[in-house]
Amino acid sequence: MRRKYLYPALIIILTIGFYYIEEYQGGNWSISNDKTEDTSEFSFFFLPTSTTGSIVIHKNYALSYSEKHEQAEWVAYELKKEHLSKNEFKRPYFEMDKKVSSSSADWRNFKNSGYDRGHLCPAGDRRFSFEAFEETFLTSNISPQNHEFNSQIWNYLEQKVRYWAKVYDGVYVVTGGVLSNDLKTIGYEAVSVPKYFYKIVLKDAPENPKIIAFLIPHQNSKESLKKFAVPVDQIEQLTGIDFFPKLEDAIEEKLEASLNTNGWKF
Repeated sequence: MRRKYLYPALIIILTIGFYYIEEYQGGNWSISNDKTEDTSEFSFFFLPTSTTGSIVIHKNYALSYSEKHEQAEWVAYELKKEHLSKNEFKRPYFEMDKKVSSSSADWRNFKNSGYDRGHLCPAGDRRFSFEAFEETFLTSNISPQNHEFNSQIWNYLEQKVRYWAKVYDGVYVVTGGVLSNDLKTIGYEAVSVPKYFYKIVLKDAPENPKIIAFLIPHQNSKESLKKFAVPVDQIEQLTGIDFFPKLEDAIEEKLEASLNTNGWKF
């Protein structure tokens, strides 16, 4: 190759290389929803749509980040039976998520705010390795939560999901706060405080898939979890998110419109 062509070619190659590096670091991935192409600890097939266009893939969960609200609009992951563990690890420090191109909120926004740094993918669901446990302490995975709510009814729901993962041999989970324009904020980066939190659990049994969803006001309650069970369609209307877009339409419509707690062991 002549020298006059060599240097332009090298510049093009380097430019393309830096482009892909930037895309990786920013987390703006074009995600395949083909089950055969999974490279993570969960199935891309079950990722919801993103209203922000900022999907970040970590090894043990995925999320869609809202810069406007400085938190994830959803976090999605698979909780397998073999993930369940009682390993005790030293609690790590919270760190900003470097894969969020706009940078996730600083944990200091929560300091003296009166709110807990509430995990969306619970640390308790990722005790099977320290790496997985530590990954839940990225600030893209937390949302402001009232302490009584976080430590009681929300914690009880997290425990119930682990129980279902055990008895049903694994479930898929999507969770987040309902983000809207009228929310209180905390900290110098104006982190929104959701009025409601949701959690959706899917059991992907080929012969009998089933879904249960919860929409819980952001306050402590001693009511049964069943009181907060709602159709997935209701949460989709509130959030603008399509939670299981790759399910066959007939199956998706039936599952998401239904409200049936009888098929779940409480």
